[in-house]
Parts: sequence; C-alpha cells; structure tokens
Amino acid sequence: MPTLVARRLALSVPLLVMVTAVTFVLESLVPGDTARALIGASGSTEAYNKLRDQLGLDKPLWSQYGHYLDNLLHGSLGTSVFTGQPVSATLNQRLPVTLSLVLLATVFAAVVGILLGVVSAVRGGVLGRFVEALSLVGLALPGFWVALVLVEVFAVTLRAFPATGYISPTQSFGTWLWALCLPVTALGLVGIASIAKQTRDSMKDALASNYIRTLRANGIPRRSIIWKHALRNGAIPVVTVIGLAFVSALSASVFIEAVFVLPGLGSIAVNATNEHDIPVIEGAVLYFTVLVVIVNLVLDVLYGLLNPKVRHQ
Repeated sequence: MPTLVARRLALSVPLLVMVTAVTFVLESLVPGDTARALIGASGSTEAYNKLRDQLGLDKPLWSQYGHYLDNLLHGSLGTSVFTGQPVSATLNQRLPVTLSLVLLATVFAAVVGILLGVVSAVRGGVLGRFVEALSLVGLALPGFWVALVLVEVFAVTLRAFPATGYISPTQSFGTWLWALCLPVTALGLVGIASIAKQTRDSMKDALASNYIRTLRANGIPRRSIIWKHALRNGAIPVVTVIGLAFVSALSASVFIEAVFVLPGLGSIAVNATNEHDIPVIEGAVLYFTVLVVIVNLVLDVLYGLLNPKVRHQ
C-alpha cells in the first residue's frame, strides 16, 4: 500500500505543474490585465505602462510563470495585488467553507444514493423505476437552478432556512448545519442520482452471482448477504462514482457559493478572475487541484482495501 500511495503522489506532481501552466496561459488570453484593473479605464497610458513594469507584466509569459514556480517551490503562493495579503492566508480562511459544503454534499449524496440503490436492487418494481427517473432528472437539472428554486420555496416562502450566510461550526454547530442545508441539498442532488443508479446496477450483478446463491443455500441471513457480501463486492464502482460526485460538487460549488453568498474558494476565484488577480487565481486553482488529488488518493486506498489484488498492481 505505501508503494501505491507513493506512486500516485509522484504522478500528481506533473499534473499540478500542467494545471498551473494552463491556468497561466488561459488567464493571459482574457481581455485586460491586472494593471488596467488597478488604475481603471480612465488611467493614463503612461501610468498604465509604469504599473505593468512594476508588476512584471511586460515580461514574457514564460518568465512570469517561471517566477511563479520559483516562489511556489519556496513555499510561497505570492500576495494578492489588490489586498496585499498573502494568498495562502486568504485561501486558508476560505477553505473550511468550501470543504464543509462539498464534504457534506458528498456524504449526503452517498448515504441517500446507496440506500436508494440497494433498496431498488432488492425490491425493484416501482422503486426501481423511481431511481431510474431520479437519475435522469438529477443529471438534467443544473445545480444553480435547483439552488434558486430551493431559496424561493424554503427560504423566501416558507422561511424555514436562511437564504445566505455562513456560520463557523466552532461558533455554533447546529446553526452551521442549518445554514448549509439548502446549498448542500442543491449540490448533492446530482450525486444522489448517479450513486443510486450505479449502486442499483452493481447490486443487481452481485446478487445474481453464484457465490450469493451458495450463501443463500447455506442459510446465511438475507440482511447479511445484502449489506455484507453483495454490497462489498459491488462497492468498487460505487466508490468511483462517489469520488466523481465529490469532484463534480467541487466544481459546482463555484456557482452554489455565488447563489448562497458563501465566502468559499469558488467565490474568491470568481472575484479574482474579474480583477485579473493572477496570484489568487493560481492559488485557488492549485487548492482545487490538490483536493482532487487527495480524493483520488483516498479512492486508490479504498480500492486496495476492498480488493487486495489492486495493492499488487
């Protein structure tokens, strides 16, 4: 297992370099730049050129990226050109918000999706068709539209949940959970649909296997066959889909944070993009990429625990 983890970590290094390089190139293609955003449209050409020189924007792109990589290798993400604050400190303040949102949405989707999938595979009938319909609806509806509907119904009309805002769990755990109910629900619906469908298909294949018939013939209790043997053997594709649900929720959190005015990584990434604040953009993208790498690493470890053959590949 340590070899597997070390190999995956080594493969992540080129990915991080490639993602930061692509982000740097894409940001350079966006009309405008940091200097123009700082001095405004009414600033003189002389002041604009002077500011570009001070910020190093007149240097070739590869030189600017090399300077960024040099700082990164020395453990610095730079400072925001607008606030002057270290990027790492700014992002660390935002990270708990995004992690709370995405982790709760993934857990919510995994628990509900697995339950629906297992019950659908075992009982079939109307529930099976319901899961199929839920999958289609969940994949078709955009998350931000679901979020707006939830705000209109549960926050504006019924006044059951807050429409905006975030409370740290260290201040009040109950209020933190209550404030995240609507954004977590909006973010988790797509995950529920895909996890339920994959769980149902995997469970059907597992329950039709010969070893399940053997267990039944030996008098093993039905509950043990379903939750211990069949679910475990059909778990690898389900774990994969849960990982994809996390990554999907991470990307969708940019829109959900905007709808519910949550101070997370997504909202600061959008603001930094509008302001051409390159250090903050690069830092936010790096944080998102590291989170995806960590999730993939956790998935690889889970694969190894569920199927010992994976550890030796």
